[in-house]
Formats: sequence, structure tokens, C-alpha cells
Amino acid sequence: MNEHGFVRVTAVSPVVKVADPAANVDAMLEVLDKHPDSDVVVFPELSITGYSCGDLFGQEALLDAAERELKRFVESSSGFAGVAVIGVPLRWRTRLYNFAAFTCGGEVAHYSPKTTLPNYHEFYEARRFEPAFVTPVDDFHHVPDHGGGISGPLISERLVEMHIGNGEQSAAAVLAAEICEELWIPEPPSGRAAAHGAEIILNLSASPEQVGKAAYRRSLVAMQSARCVAAYAYASAGPSESTTDVVFGGHCMIAENGRTLAEARPSTYDVGVACTADIDMSALREERLERTTFRVRSGDSHRDVAAGIVIPERNTSSLLRPVPAHPFVPADPATKAEHCEEIFAIQTHALAKRLGRLGDNWIAVVGVSGGLDSTLALLVAAKTCDLLEVPRSRITGVTMPGFGTTARTRSQADELMEHLGVTAETVDIRELCLKTFRDLGHKPFGIDPSMSVEEFQQALAGVPAEKRHDLTFENVQARVRTLILMSKGFVIGTGDMSEAALGWSTYNADHMSMYNPNCSVPKTLVRHLVAYVAEAEFDGPARETLNAVCDTPVSPELLPPGADGEIAQSTEATLGPYELHDFFLYHMIRHGATPRKILFLAGHADFDGDYTPEFIRATLKTFYTRFFASQYKRSCVPDGPKVGSVSLSPRGDWRMPSDADVTAWIRELDA
Repeated sequence: MNEHGFVRVTAVSPVVKVADPAANVDAMLEVLDKHPDSDVVVFPELSITGYSCGDLFGQEALLDAAERELKRFVESSSGFAGVAVIGVPLRWRTRLYNFAAFTCGGEVAHYSPKTTLPNYHEFYEARRFEPAFVTPVDDFHHVPDHGGGISGPLISERLVEMHIGNGEQSAAAVLAAEICEELWIPEPPSGRAAAHGAEIILNLSASPEQVGKAAYRRSLVAMQSARCVAAYAYASAGPSESTTDVVFGGHCMIAENGRTLAEARPSTYDVGVACTADIDMSALREERLERTTFRVRSGDSHRDVAAGIVIPERNTSSLLRPVPAHPFVPADPATKAEHCEEIFAIQTHALAKRLGRLGDNWIAVVGVSGGLDSTLALLVAAKTCDLLEVPRSRITGVTMPGFGTTARTRSQADELMEHLGVTAETVDIRELCLKTFRDLGHKPFGIDPSMSVEEFQQALAGVPAEKRHDLTFENVQARVRTLILMSKGFVIGTGDMSEAALGWSTYNADHMSMYNPNCSVPKTLVRHLVAYVAEAEFDGPARETLNAVCDTPVSPELLPPGADGEIAQSTEATLGPYELHDFFLYHMIRHGATPRKILFLAGHADFDGDYTPEFIRATLKTFYTRFFASQYKRSCVPDGPKVGSVSLSPRGDWRMPSDADVTAWIRELDA
């Protein structure tokens, strides 16, 4: 696990006994025993005493016990291989402070004091505790013994570097703590910590429950992780705290760059909870590298990194985080519908702007095949006409049957154009293709093209399936179709991002148009967009046609149909499943993942198909080989709108030399 850049973090809300440090330390040690594979475990605020002790924090008996039990926790947890961060009250220079103590290997590596004390409504922390910023930072050197035998560095807002393995390589993670209220202020310390290099923020909290507060808290944690481009682990005191006036929620969460990875809440006061997630450190670092507005600062002494903590490497095969098999498609139906609505709006508004620049009497052309991509493009075009308040007849849909066109897709194309009310035309390209074959002196599959269209089509039916390979035969049809479309007017492109990634297009044919609203929509999302529009915009026969398109196998239909007249040329049979290619594309482009890491992640994804590891590896090799070989096509593509976080536009998001070599990626796959 660590070898792929993951760090395992656990946030815990244990059962506490108010003002009984010995019992609380026993409970926390038991938690560590249950999470031996975690690299970091964070407990709630003042977890060693309980948060709700009130004026008992003024009693020496409680504070002495807390210091003694802190020592026992540190010594007894020396066998725990990770970092445990606990909440403890400690005296220093006649003042009492609220600390997060970083413990590891029988030592306290660092104390992080709370700087912001709430003193409103149910909170009265300033009655007993001192905010850390009141004492000059230069005076923070160490925590005196106080009879407990525990000391350690005490520097406000200092970061902690955690190494895994021998500790000689760069840190596996840089940790920082903030305590409860500090997350809720206008400028949380975690923001400054992230700017100075912190990658995992640990919040030791004691947050009372109120109606609606859990949802607000969840949003706050997720958004702070996004602002900081970091992981954020939140552990709150639970209902076993005193309930004299409030009930503490025991809410535990782990978020990563805006996404909640794990969450837990107790069901009753006498049950503790924990949630664990594996943080993708390499993905976070890749995101920070890409964001030119994110700059790690240096030079502030109070932001020095504490002496590094070294913990053992853990290479378990398990992964405790969700790995969506379809990262471009939200699993939640409501979220998916919302995303589809937004994407369709982006596409239509983008096309409206471009068409609006053509003058008052523009005419646009779409090649309609009856398949998914051209259907989506035609839907976008029709909706754009509605936005511009012009008749849909401004859009000319052209279906161009060729030697591979089936009755199924032909009828779907005709029905779709009729339902949408666009101008419909049919141009049979076969005669023009035959003439081109003759002019080229090319005999497709060894068949003489001097015969009639009907005779040639009949001869094609006799070509065995295993011999139906002729790139010139396919390219001529694709280019003839583009010639016809370009000759008619402003062409709206249909190709999607997955096809661009794999180079699954004929150069200067379906590869080209005047504007392409589908250019950054991956294939796995196209089907859902068409289905969404079918449900949201249509009913009756129109919806039935669109649903039929969604059920149609993906094919360029450039090779002859099967003997039964059905589609014989399957794109996914040639390239591999699009759900795999889109998975590879997302992790390569969005997170810069290595081939080995992509394979590791794919092994934890629940794909629709049942794929062996060998098949996934072979498909990934196909992906890399085609992706590198096809950059020259992506270097000259039409304009089109970016709709998500991944785009291959050579003008915007992805600048890659066409002559780059794929050897290093393939070598890692073959290792």
C-alpha cells in the first residue's frame, strides 16, 4: 500500500469516562490494538481527560493524573507502529493549555497547542485554558516534567514530518494539527499549515450536536480539505461525554481534496466509533504541483518541520478507500442527474456562442449515424436552437449509409432527426467510395471495385470475419463522409474524449469539424448524458428511440455487417472496454498515476465486466501505446468546451509532444 503512495489514517471517537484519565488511556490503547495497520490515528480533543470536565480542569488531581497517564500512554503504545495523536491538558508557566500530542515509538514527538478558544454559548474554554498565541512563540521550548516524566517540543503551529521505511527518502506525509474551533474561524490554522507544506490535517474536536450541524460540519471538513489540497481527518468527542447541557456527536470523518472518503457516528453513548481511509499522497502532491496558485512557503521559523517520525512500511494488498470503477460518472443517481444537467448546459451554451458568431443566417451540419456520439451532438445542436430561439430546421442532420451501416442504426438516425425536427438528408456514400477505390487502384479485401454498388455489397458479405481487415477501406468511407459534411456548411463534431485519447478516429475525417461540443466528454459518460436528456426532455417514441441508441453497441460501422445484418465491428472488441480505458485515462491525466498504481487501483474497482488481472494489464498496455501514438491527432483538433476536470485540449489542459516515447511506461508494466 505505502509503495503506491497511500497513507492509512484512522479517526476515532472512543468511549470516555469524564475526569478518569486512567480509564481513557485504557480505551485509547485498546483502539490502537484494533488498528495495527494504521499509519496515523487521531483522537478527540482532550481525549485523555474528556472534554466536558469544566472547572475540574482547575484541580491538580486531574491535571497530575492526566500527565501521569500521558506518560503511560506513550510508554504502553510504543509497540504501535504508527503515529497516535491525542488530546491532553498540560500546565506550563502557571498556565493551562489544550494540546494535541504527537506520539510515536515511546516518545512525544511534538505538542501542538490550541490557539483559538471559543467562549460563547455552551463553550467556556477561556475560563480555564490559555490561548497559545498569548505567550510569545519564542518562549515555547518544551513542556516541563510536572512529575509525569514527559517532555517534548512545544512550538505553535509546527509541522510534523512522517517517514515510512528507513526514513531516508522524502516524507511519506507532513502532518499538522488544529483543534476544534480552529476549523470554524475565518482563517483556520490548517490553511497556513497547508501553505507551508502540511498534507494531512488532523482535527481533535469536541463538537456538540444540534439539528443540521452534522451536515454543516461534513461540508466544512470537505471544503477545507479542498481549499488546502490536503487530507483532513476529524475526530470529535462523543455522547459518552457529560450530557449536562449538550450531547457531543462523536462525528468522525476523513476527507481528501473535497471528497469524503470515510465517516462514522456512534449509535449510542456507550459505543465508540472509528473510520479509516487510505490517503492518496501522490495524487495530492500531483494536484499541488499542477496548481500554480498553490505555493508552499518557507522561511517562517514557527513553521519549521519537527524532527521526522519514522514508522514501518506497510504493503498490504487491501485498500481502505472507495475506488470508483467509472470515475467520470457519479454513482449517486441524483448527483449523476445534476452533473448531466450541468454538462448538457455547458455544451449547449458553448455551441450557442460559436453559432452566434456565424451571422444571422447560419446553417449547421451534423453527421448522424444512429450511434451514441452523433446522437448527443444532435441533441446539443437542437437544444442550442431552442436557446437561440431559432427553428431547429437550421440544423441539417445528414445520415450517410456506407458499406457497414445496419438497418438498426439507419432507422435510429432517421427517427431521431424526425423527433427533433431538424432538416434531414440522406446521402449514400457507397458509389463515391467505390469510385475512390478505383481511382486509388485499391481492391478492398481483394474484391474488384469496378462492379456495381449492389454487387460489391453482396461480395463483401462473402468475406470471412477473420479477413475483414482493410484500413484503406475504412478510411475512405470516413473521409468521404467528412467531405460531404464540410461541403455543406458549418460542421458540428461528434467525437468524444475517449476516442481522442485512443486515436480512434480517421485523421482529417471524423477527427475534424468546425466545433465539437463532445470533445471533453468521455465515452462512459456519453451514454448517461443521452439517457438523461431522454428522460428530462422527451417522452413517448422520442424517448424510446434515444433509449434504443443507448442500447446500441459502440461501432464505427465501417466494416460489413454480419450475416444476420447486425453490427459485426465492435470497437470494444478491438480496443478493450471503454470503462477500462476511461478509468486509465482519469487516473493518468487527473492524478499522474504510474502504470503500477493504475493496475493496483483497478484491482480494487468494481467494473461492470469480469476482467482478469492479465486482461486489465494488456488493455492498459493498449491504452498507453495508442495514447502516445495518437498525440499528433490531438495536437490539431477543433475548438470545444471543457466540461470536467480532465481535458485533452492542446490549447488548454494537455500539452504533449507528438514524438514522446512510451517505452518507460511499458517497461514499468512489463516489470
